[in-house]
Amino acid sequence: MPDLTAFSLQGRCALVTGASRGIGAAIAAGLAAAGATVFGLSRSGTAPQAVTAIACDLADDAAIRRAFTQVARLDILVNAAGISLPAGQADELQRFRTTVATDLTGVYATILAAYPLLKQAGGGSIINVTSINSVRGFPGNPGYVAAKAGLAGLTRALAADYARDGIRVNALAPGYVATEMTAGSYADPAMHEDRRRHTMLGRWGQPDDMVGAAIFLASPASAYVTGQELFVDGGWTAKGLAISTDRTS
Repeated sequence: MPDLTAFSLQGRCALVTGASRGIGAAIAAGLAAAGATVFGLSRSGTAPQAVTAIACDLADDAAIRRAFTQVARLDILVNAAGISLPAGQADELQRFRTTVATDLTGVYATILAAYPLLKQAGGGSIINVTSINSVRGFPGNPGYVAAKAGLAGLTRALAADYARDGIRVNALAPGYVATEMTAGSYADPAMHEDRRRHTMLGRWGQPDDMVGAAIFLASPASAYVTGQELFVDGGWTAKGLAISTDRTS
């Protein structure tokens, strides 16, 4: 019989960025349900029930360092915070720089702040939330695509650097998930349908769809997994020839 206790996070301490909403909130709540003590970082300073909220702007290096002084032990770090800025509201180069500063540089700053605690704990798991944008070209938002591709590369680089300390580094790559960030395309009938049909499973993802993969990557069940990017995308990136996803056809 398989040892399902390997998926338990009992006795472990986790920190999740972007924990106030969407994928970050779902993962934070899921890790807590699996037994972990969870801290949630967000600019708003809010987090799900059973998660200790810490206000922190990931664009502020000093704020990140201060946030980690509130954590005595750390076994799991989940970098779920991210932004996607609409076109036309800022200078295009500034839009690119701002996106990369939060979605890539801010993640690295968070990892550097967490590293001493993870090392002190004797090892642990870092999970970076990337995107199908890390391996596919999408129009209209080059900063977001570049940041997520860079984050996938950073994941592999740090997996090599931190293996000696027993710290595993992996990425969780969502497809189109119904969150505030995707609210515009989710509410637009044509865009919603186009994205739905592009998946093999014929539906958009929900934040809770990310929880199982996050628990796996955080837990001893994935003890021999590092430097990997796990796509949770309904089959988006694997899909080749267009196929019908309608159950009635």
